[in-house]
Amino acid sequence: MYILYFLAAFLLTFRLKKVLQDTPLYTKWKNQLNYGWGIWLIFGLAQSKMGDSGASIVGCLLLLGLLQYLSREPDFEPFQFYITAHYPLVAVGLLDALIELIAPDFYEKWRSYFGFAVLAAFVWIYARWVNSKKQRKDLEVATRRNTELDRLVTERTAELTKQKNELQETVKLLQATQAQLIQQEKLASLGELTAGIAHEIQNPLNFVNNFSEVSMELIDEMEEELNKGDTAEAIAIATDIKQNLEKIIHHGKRADGIVKGMLQHSRSGGDTKEPTDINKLADEYLRLAYHGLRAKDKLFNAELVTHFSENLPLVGMISQDVGRVLLNLFNNAFYATQHKKATAGAGYKPTVELSTSLDGKNVRITVKDNGTGIPDAIKDKIMQPFFTTKPTGEGTGLGLSLSYDIIVKAHGGKIDIQSKEGEGAEFIILLPLTK
Repeated sequence: MYILYFLAAFLLTFRLKKVLQDTPLYTKWKNQLNYGWGIWLIFGLAQSKMGDSGASIVGCLLLLGLLQYLSREPDFEPFQFYITAHYPLVAVGLLDALIELIAPDFYEKWRSYFGFAVLAAFVWIYARWVNSKKQRKDLEVATRRNTELDRLVTERTAELTKQKNELQETVKLLQATQAQLIQQEKLASLGELTAGIAHEIQNPLNFVNNFSEVSMELIDEMEEELNKGDTAEAIAIATDIKQNLEKIIHHGKRADGIVKGMLQHSRSGGDTKEPTDINKLADEYLRLAYHGLRAKDKLFNAELVTHFSENLPLVGMISQDVGRVLLNLFNNAFYATQHKKATAGAGYKPTVELSTSLDGKNVRITVKDNGTGIPDAIKDKIMQPFFTTKPTGEGTGLGLSLSYDIIVKAHGGKIDIQSKEGEGAEFIILLPLTK
C-alpha cells in the first residue's frame, strides 16, 4: 500500500500543473511542479533501503511536507479544498506504518482493516478532485457572468461620472449667474439673494449627492455579490443603480432649469426710467404671454378681459423690468387656469382679466384669474426667493421674488395679493407717479 502515498504526492503536483497551465501562474510554478517526477526516485530509494514500513513512513512524510508547502503559498489558495483532502491519507498512512512497526501481531490481525482505511482515504482524494473539476466549470460560467456584470458596472459608473461632471458645470454656471445678479441694484439685497439661491439649488444638489453616494455603496455591494457568485442579486443591484442614475439626471435638469431662469431674469436694458404708457405695455405683455402658452399647448384657450382706464398719465419706469413682472403674473395666471381646466367640469371657462386705473398718486394694475387660487398657508411665502408651488422641474421660484424686487425696491411701489383657494387669485400692483 505504501506506493499510494507516493502516487498521491505525484498526482497532486501533476494535477496542479495541469490546472495552472492556462493561467499566468504557470510560468512561475512550471519548474517547481516538474520536480514531481523526482518523487519516484525517492520511492525507489526508500523501497530498496527501508522496506515496506519505512517506505510508507517516507511516503507519508513526503506527502505531508508537500501539503505544508502548498498550503503556505497564496497562489494555491483557490485549490485548498483539494490540497487538504490529502491529510486523511497522511494520517491513516502514518498510523498504519507505526502500528506495523510497534505492534506487528496486532497489525497482522487487523491488516485488512488498515488496508481498507488507506484505500478509503485515497478514494476520498479522487472524489474531491472530481468534485473540484465540476466546481471549476461552475467557476468559469460564473466568471463569464461576472465579466459581463463588470462591464455593466463600468458603463453605469461612467454614466454616473458624466452626470457629476455635468452637475459641476451647472454649479459653475450658477456661480457666474449669481455674480451677475448681485451687481444689479433692482434685485434683492445680497444676503437675501445669496441665501435664496443657495437654498433652492441645495435641493437638487442634495438629491444628486445622496443618490451618488447610494450608487457607490450599491457598486460595493455588487462587487461583494459577484465575489460570492450571486449573480441574481448583482443584477438586481445593477437595476437599482440605473434607477439612481435616472433620478440624478432628473434633479440635474432641475438645477439647470433654475440657472436658466436666473439668466432670463438677470438680463437688463439699463436702469434709466422713462415715461411709459402702462396700458400699451400691459396689453402687449398680456398677448405675448397668452400666445407663448398657446404655442406650447394649442388646445388651451382662455378669455382675455381688459379694462383700461383712459387718459392715464405716463409713468416713469424701467419698462423692460416692469414688463418682465407683468409677463410673470400673466404666465402664472394662465398656468393656474390651465391646471384647473384639467380637473374642472365642462362648464369651466378659463378667464384672465387685466385692468388699469388711477388710485390717488399711484397707477393701479390688476391681474385676476379664475384658476386654482393660492392656499392661505403659503400666501405669505410666494414672494420668497425660489419658493414655488409648481411641480419639480416646472418652476424655479424666481418669478414672484424678482417681481417684488422690481416693483417695491426698484420702483417704490407695492404688490398685494388677494386669493381664495379653488376660485382664483388677484395681484394688484401700485406704481407711484412721482417716481
